[in-house]
Amino acid sequence: MKALIFAAGLGTRLKPLTDTMPKALVPINGKPLLELVLQKLIASGFDEIIINVHHFADQIIDFVKQNNSFGVRIEISDERDALLETGGGIKKASWFFDDGEPFLVHNVDILSNIDLRKLYNYHLSHNGIATVVVSKRDTARYLLFDNTLRLNGWTNIKTGEVRSPFEMLDVASCQRLAFSGIHVISPKIFDLMSGWDGKFSVIDFYLKIAAKETIKGFVPENLKMIDVGKIDSLHDAELFLTNSL
Repeated sequence: MKALIFAAGLGTRLKPLTDTMPKALVPINGKPLLELVLQKLIASGFDEIIINVHHFADQIIDFVKQNNSFGVRIEISDERDALLETGGGIKKASWFFDDGEPFLVHNVDILSNIDLRKLYNYHLSHNGIATVVVSKRDTARYLLFDNTLRLNGWTNIKTGEVRSPFEMLDVASCQRLAFSGIHVISPKIFDLMSGWDGKFSVIDFYLKIAAKETIKGFVPENLKMIDVGKIDSLHDAELFLTNSL
């Protein structure tokens, strides 16, 4: 199975650590975030992995080489010329996903107890264009789902903004769930990305196609997850690894 790890970000919320290293190599309990995510993916059966790079890209490339690609096929999607955001990053790596099978996308700064094989099988059983991992947690921005967990829209509860491809969306009847940074995508998506060029958000893309294509939510049972995006989250991440995984 194939996967993409998003590791190109600038990691500005992890300064000053990211003044000298990429976010992907910030250590948690002695292991870089990238290694932790790779180990989880490989243990779940993902043995062909592409990593997008930008900030201190050479450090990531050298790290992969020094570890003999962790015994699997690892390729690099080079975004050193320009960061492409999530949608553009997926599209740039499209050449790697040439086997017609769905693939996993995973942010490098997300640690969780999610059963990735169960997520992948859920996607296969629902035959949608994408399956996004979501949960009930406090945030300002939510994805909106109907009672079948089909994506219907997006909202920012602080500003009141709502975006949806469906006219007259009844926001009050929707489930508000937060995106986790993990999803499974069918390769058909690349045909739908025709006309989407350069830098763009995959969430913006999902919202454009959600009326015609099924995008499902996946809510893991007994979810434990941490976004290692800020300096003050590092200690919590260490405790998380010690106690939860």
